[in-house]
Amino acid sequence: MLTYDMENRKGIPLYIHLYGCIKEDIEKGVIKPNEKLPSKRSLAEHLKISVLTVQNAYSQLVSEGYIYTKPKSGYFAHDIINIYPVMKRMPVKSQAAKTREEFFIDFRDNSISSEEFPFSVWSGVIRRVLGEYGGETLKKLPNQGVTAFREAISSLLRRFRGMEVSPERIIIGAGTEYLYGLLVKLLGKDKIYAVEDPGYGKISAIYKSEGVECRFIPLDGYGLSFEKLRESGSDIAHISPSHHFPTGIVMPVFRRWEILNWAYSAEGRYIIEDDYDSEFRFTGKPIPTLESIDTRGRVIYINTFSKTISPSLRISYMVLPEGLSEKYRKILGFYSCTVSGIEQYALAEFIKGGYFERHINRMRKAYKTKRDIIIQKIKASPLGSRAAILEENSGLHFILKLKTILPDGEIIKKARERGINISCLSQYCNTPDESKRSMLIINYSGIDMSRLDKGVEILSEIT
Repeated sequence: MLTYDMENRKGIPLYIHLYGCIKEDIEKGVIKPNEKLPSKRSLAEHLKISVLTVQNAYSQLVSEGYIYTKPKSGYFAHDIINIYPVMKRMPVKSQAAKTREEFFIDFRDNSISSEEFPFSVWSGVIRRVLGEYGGETLKKLPNQGVTAFREAISSLLRRFRGMEVSPERIIIGAGTEYLYGLLVKLLGKDKIYAVEDPGYGKISAIYKSEGVECRFIPLDGYGLSFEKLRESGSDIAHISPSHHFPTGIVMPVFRRWEILNWAYSAEGRYIIEDDYDSEFRFTGKPIPTLESIDTRGRVIYINTFSKTISPSLRISYMVLPEGLSEKYRKILGFYSCTVSGIEQYALAEFIKGGYFERHINRMRKAYKTKRDIIIQKIKASPLGSRAAILEENSGLHFILKLKTILPDGEIIKKARERGINISCLSQYCNTPDESKRSMLIINYSGIDMSRLDKGVEILSEIT
Protein backbone atom coordinates (compact mmCIF):
# COMPACT_ATOMS: atom_id res chain seq x y z
CA MET A 1 0.00 0.00 0.00
CA LEU A 2 1.25 3.50 -0.84
CA THR A 3 2.17 5.39 2.32
CA TYR A 4 2.83 9.15 2.45
CA ASP A 5 3.00 11.86 5.11
CA MET A 6 -0.18 13.83 4.50
CA GLU A 7 0.43 16.28 7.35
CA ASN A 8 3.77 17.77 6.32
CA ARG A 9 2.59 19.31 3.04
CA LYS A 10 3.68 22.94 3.64
CA GLY A 11 0.45 24.65 2.65
CA ILE A 12 -0.04 22.70 -0.58
CA PRO A 13 -3.64 21.54 -1.21
CA LEU A 14 -4.10 17.93 -0.12
CA TYR A 15 -4.83 16.46 -3.55
CA ILE A 16 -1.85 18.24 -5.15
CA HIS A 17 0.43 16.92 -2.40
CA LEU A 18 -0.82 13.35 -3.00
CA TYR A 19 -0.51 13.82 -6.77
CA GLY A 20 3.11 15.00 -6.33
CA CYS A 21 4.02 12.05 -4.10
CA ILE A 22 2.64 9.45 -6.51
CA LYS A 23 4.14 11.24 -9.52
CA GLU A 24 7.60 11.27 -7.90
CA ASP A 25 7.35 7.54 -7.06
CA ILE A 26 6.44 6.75 -10.68
CA GLU A 27 9.35 8.86 -11.99
CA LYS A 28 11.82 7.21 -9.60
CA GLY A 29 10.56 3.70 -10.35
CA VAL A 30 9.29 3.09 -6.82
CA ILE A 31 5.96 2.40 -8.49
CA LYS A 32 6.82 -0.01 -11.30
CA PRO A 33 5.59 0.36 -14.90
CA ASN A 34 2.07 -1.07 -15.28
CA GLU A 35 1.83 -1.66 -11.51
CA LYS A 36 -1.72 -1.42 -10.24
CA LEU A 37 -2.45 1.45 -7.83
CA PRO A 38 -4.70 1.03 -4.79
CA SER A 39 -8.39 1.71 -5.29
CA LYS A 40 -9.56 5.20 -4.39
CA ARG A 41 -11.45 3.99 -1.35
CA SER A 42 -8.69 1.77 0.04
CA LEU A 43 -6.03 4.48 -0.39
CA ALA A 44 -8.32 7.06 1.21
CA GLU A 45 -8.89 4.82 4.22
CA HIS A 46 -5.17 4.00 4.50
CA LEU A 47 -4.08 7.68 4.36
CA LYS A 48 -7.11 8.87 6.38
CA ILE A 49 -8.20 11.35 3.72
CA SER A 50 -11.36 11.71 1.63
CA VAL A 51 -12.10 9.61 -1.43
CA LEU A 52 -12.61 12.89 -3.34
CA THR A 53 -9.02 13.92 -2.57
CA VAL A 54 -7.71 10.65 -4.02
CA GLN A 55 -10.01 10.97 -7.01
CA ASN A 56 -8.75 14.49 -7.77
CA ALA A 57 -5.11 13.34 -7.48
CA TYR A 58 -5.71 10.33 -9.73
CA SER A 59 -7.57 12.49 -12.26
CA GLN A 60 -4.63 14.88 -12.50
CA LEU A 61 -2.19 11.98 -12.94
CA VAL A 62 -4.39 10.50 -15.68
CA SER A 63 -4.63 13.83 -17.50
CA GLU A 64 -0.82 14.21 -17.44
CA GLY A 65 -0.25 10.63 -18.59
CA TYR A 66 1.38 9.23 -15.44
CA ILE A 67 -1.33 6.64 -14.86
CA TYR A 68 -4.07 5.06 -16.96
CA THR A 69 -7.30 3.22 -16.29
CA LYS A 70 -8.62 -0.15 -17.37
CA PRO A 71 -12.39 -0.65 -17.36
CA LYS A 72 -13.49 -2.48 -14.19
CA SER A 73 -9.83 -3.04 -13.24
CA GLY A 74 -8.63 0.24 -11.75
CA TYR A 75 -5.61 2.51 -12.16
CA PHE A 76 -2.15 1.52 -13.40
CA ALA A 77 1.21 3.32 -13.73
CA HIS A 78 2.41 4.19 -17.21
CA ASP A 79 5.89 3.06 -18.33
CA ILE A 80 7.37 6.55 -17.81
CA ILE A 81 10.91 5.33 -17.04
CA ASN A 82 11.50 3.62 -20.38
CA ILE A 83 9.89 6.42 -22.37
CA TYR A 84 11.68 9.24 -20.58
CA PRO A 85 14.85 7.73 -19.04
CA VAL A 86 16.25 11.16 -18.15
CA MET A 87 13.53 11.43 -15.52
CA LYS A 88 15.22 8.66 -13.48
CA ARG A 89 18.18 10.96 -12.98
CA MET A 90 16.32 14.25 -12.68
CA PRO A 91 12.98 13.84 -10.89
CA VAL A 92 10.83 16.94 -11.35
CA LYS A 93 8.75 18.32 -8.53
CA SER A 94 5.28 19.54 -9.33
CA GLN A 95 5.02 23.15 -10.49
CA ALA A 96 2.33 23.81 -7.92
CA ALA A 97 4.70 22.88 -5.09
CA LYS A 98 7.47 25.05 -6.51
CA THR A 99 5.19 28.06 -6.76
CA ARG A 100 3.96 27.72 -3.20
CA GLU A 101 7.54 27.37 -1.91
CA GLU A 102 8.76 30.67 -3.33
CA PHE A 103 7.62 32.53 -0.21
CA PHE A 104 7.14 31.53 3.39
CA ILE A 105 3.92 33.57 3.44
CA ASP A 106 2.26 35.52 0.65
CA PHE A 107 0.25 38.64 1.51
CA ARG A 108 -0.26 39.34 -2.19
CA ASP A 109 -1.99 36.05 -2.89
CA ASN A 110 -5.66 36.74 -3.63
CA SER A 111 -6.60 33.18 -4.56
CA ILE A 112 -9.86 31.77 -3.26
CA SER A 113 -10.17 29.17 -0.52
CA SER A 114 -10.70 25.85 -2.33
CA GLU A 115 -11.32 24.10 1.00
CA GLU A 116 -14.74 25.79 1.24
CA PHE A 117 -15.94 24.90 -2.26
CA PRO A 118 -18.79 22.32 -2.39
CA PHE A 119 -17.14 19.94 -4.86
CA SER A 120 -19.67 17.17 -4.33
CA VAL A 121 -22.57 19.53 -5.05
CA TRP A 122 -20.84 20.94 -8.12
CA SER A 123 -20.09 17.47 -9.52
CA GLY A 124 -23.73 16.52 -8.94
CA VAL A 125 -24.89 19.61 -10.82
CA ILE A 126 -22.57 18.77 -13.73
CA ARG A 127 -24.01 15.24 -13.91
CA ARG A 128 -27.58 16.57 -13.90
CA VAL A 129 -26.76 19.08 -16.63
CA LEU A 130 -25.27 16.39 -18.84
CA GLY A 131 -28.29 14.17 -18.19
CA GLU A 132 -30.98 16.82 -18.68
CA TYR A 133 -29.50 18.98 -21.42
CA GLY A 134 -27.39 16.34 -23.19
CA GLY A 135 -26.62 17.45 -26.74
CA GLU A 136 -27.80 21.01 -26.05
CA THR A 137 -24.53 21.65 -24.21
CA LEU A 138 -22.57 20.91 -27.40
CA LYS A 139 -24.56 23.12 -29.76
CA LYS A 140 -23.47 26.56 -30.95
CA LEU A 141 -24.23 29.05 -28.18
CA PRO A 142 -26.16 32.30 -28.42
CA ASN A 143 -23.83 35.24 -28.95
CA GLN A 144 -24.59 36.75 -25.54
CA GLY A 145 -24.44 33.47 -23.65
CA VAL A 146 -26.82 30.66 -22.67
CA THR A 147 -30.32 32.05 -22.05
CA ALA A 148 -30.84 30.01 -18.87
CA PHE A 149 -27.59 31.34 -17.44
CA ARG A 150 -28.46 34.95 -18.25
CA GLU A 151 -31.88 34.44 -16.65
CA ALA A 152 -30.19 33.08 -13.51
CA ILE A 153 -27.86 36.09 -13.35
CA SER A 154 -30.81 38.44 -13.82
CA SER A 155 -32.58 36.82 -10.86
CA LEU A 156 -29.37 36.90 -8.79
CA LEU A 157 -28.86 40.63 -9.41
CA ARG A 158 -32.47 41.35 -8.46
CA ARG A 159 -32.17 39.51 -5.15
CA PHE A 160 -28.70 40.59 -4.07
CA ARG A 161 -28.03 43.93 -5.73
CA GLY A 162 -31.51 45.40 -6.20
CA MET A 163 -31.05 45.58 -9.98
CA GLU A 164 -33.90 45.07 -12.44
CA VAL A 165 -32.04 43.68 -15.43
CA SER A 166 -33.53 41.81 -18.39
CA PRO A 167 -31.50 38.80 -19.61
CA GLU A 168 -31.30 40.44 -23.04
CA ARG A 169 -29.00 43.11 -21.61
CA ILE A 170 -26.50 40.60 -20.19
CA ILE A 171 -23.34 39.56 -22.09
CA ILE A 172 -21.31 36.53 -20.93
CA GLY A 173 -17.56 36.55 -21.53
CA ALA A 174 -14.40 34.65 -20.63
CA GLY A 175 -13.03 37.04 -18.02
CA THR A 176 -13.34 40.77 -17.48
CA GLU A 177 -10.29 41.45 -19.65
CA TYR A 178 -12.18 40.08 -22.66
CA LEU A 179 -15.22 42.22 -21.79
CA TYR A 180 -13.07 45.38 -21.54
CA GLY A 181 -11.89 44.72 -25.09
CA LEU A 182 -15.47 44.30 -26.32
CA LEU A 183 -16.42 47.60 -24.69
CA VAL A 184 -13.68 49.45 -26.55
CA LYS A 185 -15.02 48.04 -29.82
CA LEU A 186 -18.57 48.98 -28.79
CA LEU A 187 -17.88 52.50 -27.51
CA GLY A 188 -15.19 53.41 -30.02
CA LYS A 189 -11.43 53.97 -29.89
CA ASP A 190 -11.87 57.73 -30.08
CA LYS A 191 -13.10 57.85 -26.47
CA ILE A 192 -10.88 58.89 -23.55
CA TYR A 193 -11.01 56.53 -20.58
CA ALA A 194 -10.67 57.76 -16.99
CA VAL A 195 -9.18 55.20 -14.60
CA GLU A 196 -8.58 55.35 -10.87
CA ASP A 197 -5.18 56.43 -9.49
CA PRO A 198 -4.10 54.45 -7.53
CA GLY A 199 -5.79 51.54 -9.21
CA TYR A 200 -5.53 48.05 -10.64
CA GLY A 201 -2.85 48.43 -13.30
CA LYS A 202 -4.19 45.73 -15.62
CA ILE A 203 -7.26 47.85 -16.43
CA SER A 204 -5.31 50.73 -17.99
CA ALA A 205 -2.89 48.27 -19.61
CA ILE A 206 -5.78 46.53 -21.40
CA TYR A 207 -7.32 49.78 -22.56
CA LYS A 208 -3.97 51.03 -23.84
CA SER A 209 -3.38 47.75 -25.67
CA GLU A 210 -6.72 48.32 -27.40
CA GLY A 211 -5.41 51.65 -28.67
CA VAL A 212 -7.39 54.08 -26.49
CA GLU A 213 -6.14 56.95 -24.37
CA CYS A 214 -6.29 56.66 -20.59
CA ARG A 215 -6.24 59.50 -18.08
CA PHE A 216 -5.43 58.78 -14.45
CA ILE A 217 -7.81 60.44 -12.00
CA PRO A 218 -6.74 60.76 -8.35
CA LEU A 219 -8.88 59.61 -5.44
CA ASP A 220 -9.96 61.58 -2.43
CA GLY A 221 -11.54 60.21 0.76
CA TYR A 222 -14.72 59.26 -1.13
CA GLY A 223 -13.30 57.52 -4.18
CA LEU A 224 -12.68 58.93 -7.66
CA SER A 225 -12.40 62.73 -7.45
CA PHE A 226 -15.45 64.30 -9.08
CA GLU A 227 -13.66 67.61 -9.67
CA LYS A 228 -10.64 65.97 -11.31
CA LEU A 229 -12.89 63.77 -13.44
CA ARG A 230 -14.80 66.82 -14.64
CA GLU A 231 -11.55 68.58 -15.55
CA SER A 232 -10.04 65.58 -17.34
CA GLY A 233 -11.96 65.74 -20.60
CA SER A 234 -12.74 62.01 -20.33
CA ASP A 235 -15.69 60.28 -21.97
CA ILE A 236 -15.70 56.97 -20.07
CA ALA A 237 -15.05 56.49 -16.33
CA HIS A 238 -14.00 53.03 -15.12
CA ILE A 239 -14.56 52.83 -11.36
CA SER A 240 -15.04 50.26 -8.57
CA PRO A 241 -17.43 52.05 -6.17
CA SER A 242 -18.41 49.06 -4.00
CA HIS A 243 -14.82 48.33 -2.95
CA HIS A 244 -11.93 50.11 -4.58
CA PHE A 245 -8.69 48.24 -5.17
CA PRO A 246 -6.25 48.86 -3.61
CA THR A 247 -7.42 51.55 -1.13
CA GLY A 248 -10.56 49.66 -0.05
CA ILE A 249 -12.71 52.83 -0.21
CA VAL A 250 -16.46 52.29 -0.50
CA MET A 251 -17.89 55.20 -2.49
CA PRO A 252 -20.74 56.96 -0.63
CA VAL A 253 -24.05 57.66 -2.35
CA PHE A 254 -23.47 61.41 -2.77
CA ARG A 255 -20.28 60.79 -4.76
CA ARG A 256 -22.09 58.21 -6.86
CA TRP A 257 -24.70 60.79 -7.76
CA GLU A 258 -22.00 63.33 -8.60
CA ILE A 259 -20.39 60.93 -11.05
CA LEU A 260 -23.78 59.95 -12.51
CA ASN A 261 -24.52 63.64 -13.09
CA TRP A 262 -21.14 63.96 -14.81
CA ALA A 263 -22.20 61.19 -17.20
CA TYR A 264 -25.60 62.82 -17.78
CA SER A 265 -24.08 66.22 -18.59
CA ALA A 266 -22.77 65.27 -22.07
CA GLU A 267 -23.73 62.86 -24.85
CA GLY A 268 -21.67 59.71 -25.21
CA ARG A 269 -20.43 59.56 -21.61
CA TYR A 270 -20.60 56.25 -19.79
CA ILE A 271 -19.55 54.78 -16.44
CA ILE A 272 -18.12 51.27 -16.25
CA GLU A 273 -19.04 49.96 -12.78
CA ASP A 274 -16.60 47.21 -11.81
CA ASP A 275 -18.30 45.27 -8.98
CA TYR A 276 -15.57 42.62 -8.71
CA ASP A 277 -15.95 41.50 -5.06
CA SER A 278 -19.10 43.20 -3.77
CA GLU A 279 -20.43 39.90 -2.38
CA PHE A 280 -17.96 40.12 0.50
CA ARG A 281 -19.21 42.99 2.63
CA PHE A 282 -19.12 42.23 6.36
CA THR A 283 -20.99 45.10 8.02
CA GLY A 284 -24.31 46.74 7.18
CA LYS A 285 -26.24 46.49 3.95
CA PRO A 286 -24.52 46.87 0.58
CA ILE A 287 -24.73 50.36 -0.88
CA PRO A 288 -26.88 50.26 -4.05
CA THR A 289 -25.04 49.83 -7.32
CA LEU A 290 -24.72 52.76 -9.68
CA GLU A 291 -26.64 50.75 -12.25
CA SER A 292 -29.61 50.40 -9.91
CA ILE A 293 -29.93 54.19 -9.49
CA ASP A 294 -29.08 55.10 -13.09
CA THR A 295 -32.16 56.67 -14.72
CA ARG A 296 -30.71 57.48 -18.16
CA GLY A 297 -28.86 54.36 -19.26
CA ARG A 298 -25.28 55.52 -18.71
CA VAL A 299 -23.90 52.74 -16.48
CA ILE A 300 -22.28 49.54 -17.77
CA TYR A 301 -22.16 47.00 -14.94
CA ILE A 302 -19.42 44.33 -14.85
CA ASN A 303 -18.98 41.43 -12.44
CA THR A 304 -17.16 38.12 -12.31
CA PHE A 305 -17.44 34.69 -10.71
CA SER A 306 -13.66 34.59 -10.19
CA LYS A 307 -13.87 35.69 -6.55
CA THR A 308 -16.97 33.69 -5.65
CA ILE A 309 -16.52 30.42 -7.56
CA SER A 310 -13.09 30.09 -9.19
CA PRO A 311 -10.81 32.22 -11.38
CA SER A 312 -10.11 29.14 -13.52
CA LEU A 313 -13.72 29.12 -14.76
CA ARG A 314 -13.07 32.44 -16.55
CA ILE A 315 -16.74 33.44 -16.38
CA SER A 316 -17.64 37.12 -16.20
CA TYR A 317 -20.57 39.17 -17.42
CA MET A 318 -21.61 42.72 -18.16
CA VAL A 319 -24.99 44.44 -18.16
CA LEU A 320 -25.41 46.99 -20.93
CA PRO A 321 -27.89 49.89 -20.91
CA GLU A 322 -30.81 49.33 -23.29
CA GLY A 323 -29.42 51.58 -26.02
CA LEU A 324 -25.96 50.01 -25.93
CA SER A 325 -27.48 46.54 -25.82
CA GLU A 326 -29.21 47.15 -29.15
CA LYS A 327 -26.00 48.63 -30.59
CA TYR A 328 -24.05 45.58 -29.41
CA ARG A 329 -26.36 43.18 -31.23
CA LYS A 330 -26.08 45.24 -34.44
CA ILE A 331 -22.30 45.72 -34.62
CA LEU A 332 -20.87 42.88 -32.50
CA GLY A 333 -23.55 40.23 -32.83
CA PHE A 334 -21.26 38.11 -34.98
CA TYR A 335 -18.88 37.45 -32.04
CA SER A 336 -19.16 33.94 -30.63
CA CYS A 337 -19.64 33.38 -26.92
CA THR A 338 -16.28 32.53 -25.33
CA VAL A 339 -17.49 30.46 -22.35
CA SER A 340 -18.15 26.71 -22.40
CA GLY A 341 -21.84 25.80 -22.68
CA ILE A 342 -21.55 23.04 -20.08
CA GLU A 343 -20.15 25.47 -17.51
CA GLN A 344 -22.86 28.03 -18.25
CA TYR A 345 -25.66 25.48 -17.86
CA ALA A 346 -24.03 24.14 -14.69
CA LEU A 347 -23.61 27.57 -13.10
CA ALA A 348 -27.20 28.42 -14.02
CA GLU A 349 -28.40 25.33 -12.13
CA PHE A 350 -26.00 26.10 -9.26
CA ILE A 351 -27.64 29.52 -8.89
CA LYS A 352 -31.25 28.39 -9.41
CA GLY A 353 -30.87 25.56 -6.90
CA GLY A 354 -29.82 27.97 -4.15
CA TYR A 355 -26.34 26.42 -3.94
CA PHE A 356 -24.59 29.64 -4.96
CA GLU A 357 -26.29 31.65 -2.22
CA ARG A 358 -25.40 29.07 0.43
CA HIS A 359 -21.83 28.94 -0.88
CA ILE A 360 -21.49 32.74 -0.66
CA ASN A 361 -22.84 32.74 2.89
CA ARG A 362 -20.29 30.09 3.90
CA MET A 363 -17.46 31.94 2.18
CA ARG A 364 -18.44 35.26 3.73
CA LYS A 365 -18.45 33.71 7.19
CA ALA A 366 -15.13 31.91 6.58
CA TYR A 367 -13.39 35.00 5.20
CA LYS A 368 -14.71 37.21 8.00
CA THR A 369 -13.37 34.74 10.57
CA LYS A 370 -10.03 34.64 8.77
CA ARG A 371 -9.84 38.43 8.55
CA ASP A 372 -10.69 38.83 12.26
CA ILE A 373 -7.94 36.40 13.28
CA ILE A 374 -5.35 38.17 11.12
CA ILE A 375 -6.27 41.60 12.50
CA GLN A 376 -6.22 40.22 16.04
CA LYS A 377 -2.74 38.76 15.49
CA ILE A 378 -1.45 42.04 14.09
CA LYS A 379 -2.86 44.07 16.98
CA ALA A 380 -1.39 41.66 19.52
CA SER A 381 2.06 41.84 17.91
CA PRO A 382 4.68 44.63 18.18
CA LEU A 383 3.09 46.04 15.02
CA GLY A 384 -0.07 46.81 16.96
CA SER A 385 1.31 49.93 18.64
CA ARG A 386 2.60 51.45 15.39
CA ALA A 387 0.06 50.42 12.80
CA ALA A 388 -3.56 51.14 11.88
CA ILE A 389 -6.03 48.88 10.06
CA LEU A 390 -7.95 50.67 7.30
CA GLU A 391 -10.95 49.70 5.13
CA GLU A 392 -11.33 46.19 6.51
CA ASN A 393 -15.13 45.84 6.27
CA SER A 394 -15.47 45.08 2.56
CA GLY A 395 -13.82 42.78 0.07
CA LEU A 396 -10.88 40.46 0.60
CA HIS A 397 -8.07 42.84 1.46
CA PHE A 398 -7.35 45.69 3.86
CA ILE A 399 -4.67 48.33 4.37
CA LEU A 400 -2.05 48.15 7.12
CA LYS A 401 -0.78 51.70 7.65
CA LEU A 402 2.62 51.69 9.38
CA LYS A 403 4.54 54.24 11.37
CA THR A 404 7.99 53.73 9.88
CA ILE A 405 10.80 55.75 8.31
CA LEU A 406 11.62 52.99 5.83
CA PRO A 407 10.80 53.69 2.17
CA ASP A 408 8.26 51.32 0.63
CA GLY A 409 10.84 49.82 -1.69
CA GLU A 410 13.05 48.93 1.27
CA ILE A 411 10.13 47.31 3.11
CA ILE A 412 9.32 45.15 0.08
CA LYS A 413 13.00 44.21 -0.39
CA LYS A 414 13.54 43.26 3.26
CA ALA A 415 10.30 41.28 3.30
CA ARG A 416 11.28 39.26 0.23
CA GLU A 417 14.67 38.50 1.75
CA ARG A 418 12.84 36.99 4.74
CA GLY A 419 10.41 34.98 2.60
CA ILE A 420 7.43 37.35 2.65
CA ASN A 421 5.64 38.60 -0.44
CA ILE A 422 4.02 41.97 0.24
CA SER A 423 2.87 44.96 -1.79
CA CYS A 424 2.47 48.63 -0.91
CA LEU A 425 -0.23 51.07 -1.94
CA SER A 426 2.37 53.32 -3.57
CA GLN A 427 3.09 50.60 -6.15
CA TYR A 428 -0.37 51.13 -7.60
CA CYS A 429 -0.01 54.90 -8.01
CA ASN A 430 0.54 56.25 -11.52
CA THR A 431 1.43 59.64 -10.01
CA PRO A 432 3.74 59.61 -6.96
CA ASP A 433 1.80 60.52 -3.82
CA GLU A 434 3.59 60.94 -0.49
CA SER A 435 0.34 60.40 1.41
CA LYS A 436 0.18 56.83 0.09
CA ARG A 437 3.53 55.66 1.52
CA SER A 438 3.92 53.16 4.39
CA MET A 439 0.64 51.43 3.55
CA LEU A 440 0.82 47.66 3.11
CA ILE A 441 -1.92 45.82 1.21
CA ILE A 442 -2.97 42.66 3.02
CA ASN A 443 -4.76 40.21 0.72
CA TYR A 444 -6.00 37.55 3.09
CA SER A 445 -8.11 35.11 1.09
CA GLY A 446 -5.11 32.95 0.16
CA ILE A 447 -3.00 33.28 3.32
CA ASP A 448 -1.66 30.08 4.87
CA MET A 449 -2.94 30.58 8.43
CA SER A 450 -0.47 28.05 9.86
CA ARG A 451 2.31 30.52 8.99
CA LEU A 452 0.55 33.69 10.10
CA ASP A 453 2.20 34.09 13.53
CA LYS A 454 5.69 33.83 12.09
CA GLY A 455 4.77 36.06 9.15
CA VAL A 456 3.50 38.84 11.42
CA GLU A 457 6.61 38.43 13.60
CA ILE A 458 8.88 38.93 10.58
CA LEU A 459 6.91 41.96 9.43
CA SER A 460 7.31 43.45 12.92
CA GLU A 461 11.07 42.91 12.79
CA ILE A 462 11.71 44.41 9.35
CA THR A 463 9.50 47.49 9.64
